[in-house]
Amino acid sequence: MAVPPDLADPPDLRVDFEQIFNAHFTEIHRYIVRRLSDDVADDLAAEVFLAAYRGGYDASRGGVRPWLYGIATHLIARHRRTEIRRWKALSRTAERAEHSPEDAVLSRVAADQLTGKLAGALAGLNRRDRDVVLLSVLGDLSHAEVAAALGIPAGTVASRLNRARKQLRKALGDVNPLEEIHG
Repeated sequence: MAVPPDLADPPDLRVDFEQIFNAHFTEIHRYIVRRLSDDVADDLAAEVFLAAYRGGYDASRGGVRPWLYGIATHLIARHRRTEIRRWKALSRTAERAEHSPEDAVLSRVAADQLTGKLAGALAGLNRRDRDVVLLSVLGDLSHAEVAAALGIPAGTVASRLNRARKQLRKALGDVNPLEEIHG
């Protein structure tokens, strides 16, 4: 049975997309894991590349990497409530005393790479500021790449990052928040 013309892919598009997928899947997946969790990352990373495939790459918007991070960030925003609940849970987990072996395991697993105090501080940021911080730190994107990923001016990235750093530093008691995230 023949594939309908609207579902058939031109051979050059398949090759280009395959190259994009192979070059960037692991990095995008890792970013999503660090923002959400392993449980969500597989499905969400697949959604990123499905959306990228369907939307097509427009070279006039900048590099492929920021474009994919932009799609990932947009999809993560859909999971914002879950993400914020996770940050708050990490914060509570770090604050409570460990009363049982289950609590100790939960604390170690939940803390993963972020301390509870930092998770609470991140949850306290507005979504736009948190996205800029996490794209910069977890995605290791430059200001220009963050700007391209979010479709905002580079100056806006700088101001959001500056504001977020001040808020995080205050919430963490003058600890450098970027050292905590990279921890």
